[in-house]
Amino acid sequence: MIVLKILGIVLAVFVGLFLLSFIIYFFNLDMKLVSKLIKPLTKWYDWSKARRDKKKKAM
Repeated sequence: MIVLKILGIVLAVFVGLFLLSFIIYFFNLDMKLVSKLIKPLTKWYDWSKARRDKKKKAM
């Protein structure tokens, strides 16, 4: 009886994850998120690159 309960929970989790991934795929949400993150990530990259270059020059 407990084994069936565990299998039911595992099956429910797999179905839930499948539906979540299908929704993300169908509405292209991953690329929409990435497009929103481009500006902050570019600023972070430029800042860290300038810091690395400054550190390299100091050596």
